[in-house]
Amino acid sequence: MKKITHALILLVLLLLPVRSAYAWNGNLDGRVVVGQSFVLKSGETLDGDLVMIGGEAAIENNAIVKGNVVIIGGSLTLDGQVTGDVVVVGGLADLGEKSQLSGDMITVGGSLQRAEGAQIGGNVVTNFPAPTIQIPNSTNPVTIPKPPQIDFHVSPFTKAFGILLQAIVISILAMTLVLFLQPQLDRVAHTIIAQPFVAGTIGLLTVLFSPIALIILTITLILIPVALAGAFLLVLAWLFGVIAIGIELGNRFTKAIHQNWAPVLSAGFGTFALTIIVGALNTVPCVGWLSGVIIGLVGMGAVVMTMFGTRPASGPAMIAPSAPTAASGGPIPPAS
Repeated sequence: MKKITHALILLVLLLLPVRSAYAWNGNLDGRVVVGQSFVLKSGETLDGDLVMIGGEAAIENNAIVKGNVVIIGGSLTLDGQVTGDVVVVGGLADLGEKSQLSGDMITVGGSLQRAEGAQIGGNVVTNFPAPTIQIPNSTNPVTIPKPPQIDFHVSPFTKAFGILLQAIVISILAMTLVLFLQPQLDRVAHTIIAQPFVAGTIGLLTVLFSPIALIILTITLILIPVALAGAFLLVLAWLFGVIAIGIELGNRFTKAIHQNWAPVLSAGFGTFALTIIVGALNTVPCVGWLSGVIIGLVGMGAVVMTMFGTRPASGPAMIAPSAPTAASGGPIPPAS
């Protein structure tokens, strides 16, 4: 269970409520920094998580981060203290001799430089385990010819390029859908925020029972076109829900940096960032696939609940209160 928590730490950060990036009440609040440098000076305290995308972060000696630190495509120089975990995706982490990390140090496609004296309270998890080769010992070795083997190993650069290409394609599709279906996407995103567990449950039930229905339709040969259309709708629902989550992520990001982007730009950036993060998490052995499955199930469930965003989802959280009525049964007249 602890490994699953580590693998989904980025996903949890995305679902946190948006906090101000520039408020000051004695301490700094959690921050999201994109393409810029951030320095937490000596004596300062950051109450919350620090998320860096394509930038450089420096935590000086006697500075404290009361939360997690996430570096995506950037670098971290740690000489102070971090009370949570440090996650580096495709970047560099440099821990000084006076640095103190209470949680785990996790690198996914990144590198770690640790000075002597740097303290790490948790585990150090990297994505580059050293290969082990076992050579059997025999007093009378026998040479047995082996058939030629085909190596299907995919290099990290190829995986990174595939993730980047997928993110570009999905972000372009999201920007196109926003131009024509923005109200429907907003309705799906609102359902995900209001009822995430219900949406995830409905998405799971849809994935479990839809194949049975499609098989039944295929058995009756005359309904094979209907089965093909149903399979296409399932794929479309999955993609529609993921794009809705990406749009919500883009909207939250713009609020965090106090910017007012056009909906098309916000949708493209949010979907691009979501695809990159999920793709990076998928490289984590054994548990990395969970993030993409959870996001897909929640998104698909919200799409099913709203019929592709054409109507509000039913449920107590989505029903608007009715107008009050007078004792005679008619509406209460406005006050003069």
